[in-house]
Amino acid sequence: MINGLGVLGWGVGGIEAEAVMLGQHISMVLPEVVGFKLTGKLQKFVTATDLVLTVVRMLRDRGVVGKFVEFFGDGVENLSVEDRSTIGNMAPEYGAYMGYFPVDGQTLDYLHRTGRKTHDIDVIEQYSKENKLFRNYALSNNDKVQWTGKVLELDLGSVVPSVSGPKRPHDHVLLKNLQTDF
Repeated sequence: MINGLGVLGWGVGGIEAEAVMLGQHISMVLPEVVGFKLTGKLQKFVTATDLVLTVVRMLRDRGVVGKFVEFFGDGVENLSVEDRSTIGNMAPEYGAYMGYFPVDGQTLDYLHRTGRKTHDIDVIEQYSKENKLFRNYALSNNDKVQWTGKVLELDLGSVVPSVSGPKRPHDHVLLKNLQTDF
């Protein structure tokens, strides 16, 4: 869930992890990075779960197995860090190595709210900005980032209440269709 805070992390297989713990080198091919642009705001009564189910379906349809997904766009600013982390945490469900949200003002606010030291937060902000890892979604230059794969786009206002699972979250059913689908 750290990917919702701008910390890049993903799981590796047991053999690779064991090799690294024992001091062995491993090589890996850098994965394709798929951009996922979020715009707008969620409608009233639409939950983070509805959003996650929509995102999972879109990414599964796109085929992101073994890829990184980076979320961007002015809609990201309208999502809490907790909602972002929920989307990032579902990466295994959509098949990607990870779903990533860059550091932004919401990240810094979250660190303040959760009692981190002001000095540490200032260091994170300065480091992120110096290394061009900080996103300000109010600026138009954020769309200059290039991804290696096709960019998907979702207007958060188009997300509607839905259900899924519990064992198969990709079996996404719109709430209005539940009676006929059940």
